[in-house]
Amino acid sequence: MPVKNGTFYMLNYILPILAVLLGYIIVTLFKVKEKDSLKLLLAFSGAFLLSITVFNLFPEVYHHGNPKKTGVFIMFGILLQIFLEFFSKGAEHGHVHLHDDMHKFPWLLFVSLSIHAILEGFPIHDHDTLVYGIIIHKIPIAIILSTFFINAQMSTTKIASFLILFSLMTPLGSFIANNFEIAQQYYHEISAVVIGIFLHISTVILFESSEGHKFNLRKLIVILVGIIIAYYI
Repeated sequence: MPVKNGTFYMLNYILPILAVLLGYIIVTLFKVKEKDSLKLLLAFSGAFLLSITVFNLFPEVYHHGNPKKTGVFIMFGILLQIFLEFFSKGAEHGHVHLHDDMHKFPWLLFVSLSIHAILEGFPIHDHDTLVYGIIIHKIPIAIILSTFFINAQMSTTKIASFLILFSLMTPLGSFIANNFEIAQQYYHEISAVVIGIFLHISTVILFESSEGHKFNLRKLIVILVGIIIAYYI
């Protein structure tokens, strides 16, 4: 793996944390209620994340690994994400449908989102552009989670605890990938799992961005912009 300067590593750790914080600040300061704007941001994040995956992650894992074995790990990542969504209720792609008593800490949601976030942190240190895709993905998710928790009258302490811990999970994944030999030994296999996770999340976001499969010029433009930016960065 190429050696990079400390600035890149620090940004890879700090930016995912700031993305979650920014999402919460947007909710508390601006009282976001415009669903259409949030859907456009989600559509952009889905297109950007999918493009980063196809342009950057796909070539590497297939170049360094057995193609069929790599495909198995990618499919495992897709199935893993589907399994996690039984507990997160789709929060990774912009939906929160929880009916539990929100006076309690939502452990199932936290654990499922944390597993997802830790895994997505693994390939960041070897793909600087990936961190931007994760940031753009995390901001609307943090907005949606914050809005839901506030509307559910969850205590400020529990909201802060959830978001702070959640924001640390992606940097934790990057730390494990950088410092544990076993993670480095199976780096490409784990990256293939992450590709499967990203494929599922991004395609679900893009499919859901077109309600009733109706043509929407604004969403199409946003998706195209996301693809183009991902290609050139």
